[in-house]
Amino acid sequence: MVVLSELSEGSSSSSSTHKCHTYDVFLNFRGDDTRHGFTNHLYNALIHSNITTFLDDEEIETGEDLKPELESAIKASRASIIVLSKNYATSTWCLDELVLILEQHKACNHIVIPIFYHVEPAHVRKEKSSFGDAMAKHRQMIEAETDANNRSKLAQKIEKWNKALIEVADLKGNDVKDRLEVEFIDEIVKDIFRRLHISSRFPLPQLIGMEDSIKFVNSWLKDASSHTTDILTILGMGGIGKTSLTKYVYALHSHEFDSCSFIEDIGRKFDEKSNGMLGVQGQLYNDISKPNSVQVLDGSIYTSMIENALARKKVFLVLDDIGSVDQLDVLLGSKGLHPGSKIIITTRDTWLTKSCALFKKNVKPKHATYTLKGLFKTESQKLLCFHAFMCNDPKAGYEEVSRKLVNYCEGHPMALKILGRSLHDRDITYWEGYIDRLKKENDSPINTVLRMSFDSLPSDNDKELFKHIACIFVGMDIDFSVTILEACDIETRSGITNLIDRGLLSNKWNKELTMHQLVQEMGRFVVREESLYKPWERSRIWGHESFKVLKDEKGTENVLGLTLDMRMLEKEQLHGSIELKIDALSKMDRLMLLQLNYVQITGSCKDFPKKLIWLSMHGFPLKYVPLNLPLENVVALDLSYSKIESFGISCSYPQRLLKRLKFQQLTGSCSKAKKLLGSLKILNLSFCEQLSILGGFDHLPKLERLILKGCIGLLEVCESIEQCFELVHIDLSYCDKLEKLPRSLGKLKKVKTLLLNGCYLSESRINVRDKKSSEIVKANNIHINTTTCSSTVIHAMPSYSKFSVISLPRFLVSLSLKNNNLSTESFPLDMSCLTMLKELYLDENPIVSLPSCVRTLPRLETLSMRDCNMLTSVEHPPHTLTVMNLYSKPNKHLLRKVIFDPQMSPLKLSVGWRMMAPSSSEFEGMLKIQPMSGVEEKLLHCLGWTKVDFLNRRLVVTSTGNATLKESEIQMYYEFGIFSTIYEGEEMPDWIMDKSMEPSISFTVPSSPNNLIGLNFCCLLTSPFPYYKFFYLPLIKISNITKNLTWIYDHYIEKVNIGGKFLTLSHWMFGMNEMVCGDHVNITILRERPDDFAYTKECGVSFVYDDGEEKEEDLLGYYKSWNHIIGGDLIGFQSTTGEYILSKWRILLPNLEMDQLSYGYLCEEGANFKDKLYFKALVS
Repeated sequence: MVVLSELSEGSSSSSSTHKCHTYDVFLNFRGDDTRHGFTNHLYNALIHSNITTFLDDEEIETGEDLKPELESAIKASRASIIVLSKNYATSTWCLDELVLILEQHKACNHIVIPIFYHVEPAHVRKEKSSFGDAMAKHRQMIEAETDANNRSKLAQKIEKWNKALIEVADLKGNDVKDRLEVEFIDEIVKDIFRRLHISSRFPLPQLIGMEDSIKFVNSWLKDASSHTTDILTILGMGGIGKTSLTKYVYALHSHEFDSCSFIEDIGRKFDEKSNGMLGVQGQLYNDISKPNSVQVLDGSIYTSMIENALARKKVFLVLDDIGSVDQLDVLLGSKGLHPGSKIIITTRDTWLTKSCALFKKNVKPKHATYTLKGLFKTESQKLLCFHAFMCNDPKAGYEEVSRKLVNYCEGHPMALKILGRSLHDRDITYWEGYIDRLKKENDSPINTVLRMSFDSLPSDNDKELFKHIACIFVGMDIDFSVTILEACDIETRSGITNLIDRGLLSNKWNKELTMHQLVQEMGRFVVREESLYKPWERSRIWGHESFKVLKDEKGTENVLGLTLDMRMLEKEQLHGSIELKIDALSKMDRLMLLQLNYVQITGSCKDFPKKLIWLSMHGFPLKYVPLNLPLENVVALDLSYSKIESFGISCSYPQRLLKRLKFQQLTGSCSKAKKLLGSLKILNLSFCEQLSILGGFDHLPKLERLILKGCIGLLEVCESIEQCFELVHIDLSYCDKLEKLPRSLGKLKKVKTLLLNGCYLSESRINVRDKKSSEIVKANNIHINTTTCSSTVIHAMPSYSKFSVISLPRFLVSLSLKNNNLSTESFPLDMSCLTMLKELYLDENPIVSLPSCVRTLPRLETLSMRDCNMLTSVEHPPHTLTVMNLYSKPNKHLLRKVIFDPQMSPLKLSVGWRMMAPSSSEFEGMLKIQPMSGVEEKLLHCLGWTKVDFLNRRLVVTSTGNATLKESEIQMYYEFGIFSTIYEGEEMPDWIMDKSMEPSISFTVPSSPNNLIGLNFCCLLTSPFPYYKFFYLPLIKISNITKNLTWIYDHYIEKVNIGGKFLTLSHWMFGMNEMVCGDHVNITILRERPDDFAYTKECGVSFVYDDGEEKEEDLLGYYKSWNHIIGGDLIGFQSTTGEYILSKWRILLPNLEMDQLSYGYLCEEGANFKDKLYFKALVS
């Protein structure tokens, strides 16, 4: 991402231990033996690897007394390499240095690496061979010395030398014997690099807003669970920070591998010159293997050499900005890599990595992807301000212009950095005009980076598609856009995928096409380049330039698309009359896409372009569509927010309306009508509040989507809708005056989506039957003329109600009945005839319990009952569900019972915590709460809980989330295989035997002839302030050290309002896989909030064993059948560092990461949840 600043050396993790050191390594060697050979090569290799090294002849001037300088150099070094060669012991300097080095080794962890250079360690230790000869000569010096004092000093020195040689020989050393010196030196350098953590010594870039990304990649690098090669693909648009992120983690971790390589900007290097590929291959090979002195001119030979090198070593590679599969194949080959290797690939193409040759092997690498998004606004402002003001916040007076620039960049780090630097020390006036200037600069650095993704698109079709979307379709529904673009001869299926894969386009959850603002501007720059100063000669025109072109009547045949929304133009930009003429369009013979929203336009409609595919005219001023408007080729017609009163030809309207609308003016000849809209596939008349009648569907044979949302004056939809055989989508939402739905609706076989939101269907009791239409008519005494056909019918009683018969298309896939004031009783008993229905939306209805008919839907996958604020129970929803939304905001706590079938599919579940009742409730698979007074004595006995009947008469005040505290009987809670209760008191139960006066307890599970089935843990909490009775419940952490298992339990109840002392008692069901006799266990109480005044006064445990007898009935059998319990499926609750976080929030908010749920501090740095969570209540 963006380099904000560099951390000082003292701030890195390892620098505090060596910030006073001048050198990394001190070289101790016998010059005559190795100075011009081995030691020289070793020194050069160390320097080349950025390891600061002391070599005596380089650092000490000739003629100086070496002793003080050498002593200082040794003390100023973090490590010493001792090259023990044949004549090493003949040098008194070498031996004196050795003594000092070993003293430093003992005193301050000075690292010592002995190298036995063609000598035997035993000869050094026992002073044999050349070492024996040298030491004998030194002893002779004692005999030759006549001065007693000097003789004594010399004897002491020789004694130190003897001990030093023995000591250094006993250290773990490196023997060069029978080794290639080049490979041997390479290993020594890497060992030093690893042991000194050289990478962490250098200043690391501080990346604003990238903490989560750094944690993710660090966690991925540390994960050694796979014995294969791990490949991580980091995706994102240009300039989003892929390279900066990988540089950061590479600097942190490269020393942990046998070999490593970081190659930046590979795509550009491959393309920029003829030998670009060979240059990149050579860099990679030289980084991971010994340097190659032979020139290689064949890429396939290089690939083979790289493959062989990768197979031998555990490597860490970063391949930055890969642009094609071919680039990956020539750099990684197809043979596979050494186990434990890690490869990070940055690219703009989602599909690229898994298409390379490595993934065509039988044993494929383990692959993960990570997509970098833009920064949040807070981080964006920090980044902009750092470069503009050299601080984290705007200067006084610059707050508003800073906010505008932050919004303009939409979190794009490179843009924020470039803009910040460009605006440094500039006045506010300069800032205010800068965005406008940016939008006119085609060659800005930001645009250049983003343009690379566009230029890499594989076809002209994809480039034209991108320009169409950037200029016209951003923010529009993808299905709507595809229908129009396909009619323009643009291939969209692969085209949209290619754009998404390259980060040029995204498809939001609501199927809306979205682009980053900077990407959209880049696309518009590409179009502007077609004619920089004559917009009327471009292929697409938008915004203010559209207005000018139309006003000046300068259109040309180059124009394919033109959009103008007068509401989006600032009035101060317009001068003179804003009324435009249709004649301005007459020269645009190739115009296919036209938007004229809220435009005052005059002239004859026959002058409209004849090749229009899409026409959008919001605020259309006429009461009807003129027949001379050339719409023969129009595929999509959008007249939303218009004054139109009727639409259609030859529908049997009521006579009173015929007179009022002068219907004879609308009709014309049928043949002309058929020609008029014969190509129409999409008709959008949303929010046409004066529209009362819709008909003439027999002249719309190709209609696929009918959108009438918010037509609050609509009274009737004509029965001729049955002639729209291609209709797939109908939206009648909030047409609340609609007197009837066409009974022929049920005859439509292709309708997949029907939206009836806000139509106030509650005036009738609804039944759904699979009858012939004639039987329905007879049963309701309704006289209509219809053919007999099988259809799905909503039968409404009584017959005078708003919709006496609602006939539903039988093959519906999605049905929405939101906000219809429907009660549970409004629904029929059976809807099984809707055999294809997959999505049902019942949001915002006063439903109390799940309607029975929902259980009869055989293929239902999505059920939404969002904001059904009266909901109290959901029992046995269809087992085919994969998505269930029960979220509700109001703090009513009405939901008391949610029950599932064992065959239930794993769910994406959404539940509002405000819905859950704090007492006497059950959400099967997540939580069961019942009064202690109602718990069977047998069950309590199974838990080992005795003498707790005194709890039945007490009350407790509790709360969860930010909900209001509520008083209730003392409850038993069950979640995650843990039973618990909370009550006021001062003493733990007498059957809690092992106790601790600390907030933790360690023990070994005592042996027993019977099996351990559970553990009871009790904790007494109190406050030093007698008046303080409001407490947060602590977290409980149980670690089975023997089995390396850890569970951290966050109780469903968060807060209690109780006396000065209270107890939490919990029973943990453990199986043999989780805890057995002899296991060493630690339990710790963790305060959830630092401002909580509760502290642990005492805690204790007891153990529950089976009685060795077989029982006919397992009283805990139902509780053991829950899926997400200890010993069950907790994979979605496990962190990447191994702990299990047992919390309701993981179920209620499954999309949030560990830090977002405030659990990051419980695990190692960088921990996240290991897998996505899909809720499944019961074991199948």
